Amino acid sequence: MNTSIHQPNIEDIRAVYLSADDLKVAASILYNAYYNDPLFNDIFDLERENYDIRLRSAIREELNAFWDAKQPMIGLFDQGRLLAVACLISPDAAFGSGRYWHWRLKMLLTAGFFGTKQMIAKEEKVRESILAKDYHMLSFIGVHPDYQDLGLGHILMSGIVGLLQEDNKTEGVGVFVTEPKHSSFFVDNQFELLKELEVGNVTGKVMFRKKAL
Repeated sequence: MNTSIHQPNIEDIRAVYLSADDLKVAASILYNAYYNDPLFNDIFDLERENYDIRLRSAIREELNAFWDAKQPMIGLFDQGRLLAVACLISPDAAFGSGRYWHWRLKMLLTAGFFGTKQMIAKEEKVRESILAKDYHMLSFIGVHPDYQDLGLGHILMSGIVGLLQEDNKTEGVGVFVTEPKHSSFFVDNQFELLKELEVGNVTGKVMFRKKAL
């Protein structure tokens, strides 16, 4: 049995919007990408039983909320296979901490009261740190574990930049980063540090990339 991994042709990969049929694979990619993320470890209590189930459920509910609210979700595909994904919140702040009531109810059931409260508080604190009026927020970004270190993250970022250029309202895109190795990725992609921020027991960086004029 041949277990070798197909190596994608980078030149053939393009960023496109996800469809409803892609959400299950996208959730799997993001679950792996954020399993060891300090913020999610803190919110969902890594040491507590069933951490993996609660994290997986939370990511699934987030993606469903993004889809219902028609928020931009970008994927990289190679021969029909989803390799990387990014999820953004548009400048419409109504989708921010004021998530739909059914999202909050489902999150309470999966993350618990404290976890849900932390997630909402994190978003509010990050938004307070960004001085721009209208901007996108990058909530999730992840590459399939079999396709790391191939430059897919930078291709995905090019797709995000393209989205910004097409939106006349947005001033740029913000992100909250909790791991140093990820900070360097965003610095390489022209994000600037706005503020160091404590959320629960985790310290992270609020970073922002201005839209090119």
